[in-house]
Amino acid sequence: MADKTILITGCSSGIGRNAAQGLQERGWRVFATCRKEADCERLRDEGLESFRLDYEDPESIAKGAEEALTRCDGRLDALFNNGAYAVPGATEDLPTDALRAIFEANFFGWHELTRRVIPAMRAQGSGRIVQCSSVLGFSALKWRGAYVSTKYALEGLTDALRLEMAETGIRVILIEPGPVTSKIRQNSRPHFEKWIDWANSARAEQYRETLLRRLYKDKSKKDSFELPPEAVTKKLVHALEHPRPQPRYYVTTPTYFVGTLRRVLPTRAMDWVLAKS
Repeated sequence: MADKTILITGCSSGIGRNAAQGLQERGWRVFATCRKEADCERLRDEGLESFRLDYEDPESIAKGAEEALTRCDGRLDALFNNGAYAVPGATEDLPTDALRAIFEANFFGWHELTRRVIPAMRAQGSGRIVQCSSVLGFSALKWRGAYVSTKYALEGLTDALRLEMAETGIRVILIEPGPVTSKIRQNSRPHFEKWIDWANSARAEQYRETLLRRLYKDKSKKDSFELPPEAVTKKLVHALEHPRPQPRYYVTTPTYFVGTLRRVLPTRAMDWVLAKS
């Protein structure tokens, strides 16, 4: 894989950082991007090629794509879209501007970056575009309407793109983790505090008894079935290196479990199961 190149987003921690490190160890040339320059500097100190790319900043998307393509002389073998955040809260309490903001970071920015690398992949007749979705990309949970909506949209767009790219040599793939060790809960707190007026919500008591406890609790104890980010990297390696990659990859036990239930249960029964989650 010494001649293979990949652009990865959201590499400051968690899934993105582990993927960058793991693929570099396998011989890939990795362009590990982050939203903040300070995180890029830290990754450079660790021996990774890193520069800034922020999904909410169209100029940085353009510059980041150009930087990657320049460094690899126009031949980019893979893109791993990964960076995302959540805005926890009841859907009825979610301002529309909050949805606009999260779609910019979790969906529109991904599409913009993908469109910027497709011409190079088309010209070389090959490429892999891997999208990091979620179990919440095909199954909703309460309090997660903002994040769920971006992942549902991502899955639909990715499925359409996969069909359209079938004859080009470009493979389009979804990875669907469940609970994976990351900072997404910690990173979601500022967005919750900015957008959700929970104290004046009709659900204020529910916030106190459920969401607030989970959002601010000590994360030293893992969630049930939680896996380390290496589990995602393992599936990413298969998606990138296998000659016939799968269209989608489940990662954790909850993803397999929910995926199976969706195929066999009617909606009301599925709603009951998810309500208990």
